[in-house]
Amino acid sequence: MNVLVLHGINLNMFGQRDPAQYGSITLAQIDERLKALGRELGADVTCFQTNHEGELVERIHHAHTDGTQAVLINAGAWTHYSYGIRDALAILRIPIIEVHMSNIHAREAFRHESVLATVARGQICGFGVDSYLLGLRAALTIAGETSPG
Repeated sequence: MNVLVLHGINLNMFGQRDPAQYGSITLAQIDERLKALGRELGADVTCFQTNHEGELVERIHHAHTDGTQAVLINAGAWTHYSYGIRDALAILRIPIIEVHMSNIHAREAFRHESVLATVARGQICGFGVDSYLLGLRAALTIAGETSPG
């Protein structure tokens, strides 16, 4: 099973950015935990981070043909306003799980709305790095239910 993890804007700053919200874990540590859990569960996990919206859209387009079977996405602030990312995700015919380290529903009002939610199978937020790990487990379960054979 091939799972693509997409990290959006500013997430490369985990470990330095607002530790009260996000803790001290770095993006590299998150990626390593995801890859380790993926190996344990029989999945190949590929991680991609960018601060350029168009690059994220291009990577989503590539997932349409590269054998990706599920997507985990934390688009960062783009979650709340990027219809371009939302529309790119809508092209995919595979499970999409939206994840967030913090509880976006308990933060500033503008963070309560996710334009990605309508194309995601579900959303996991508020559990720090465990949001990603729970999201990976959910993606693998759902992808396993929908895969042929």
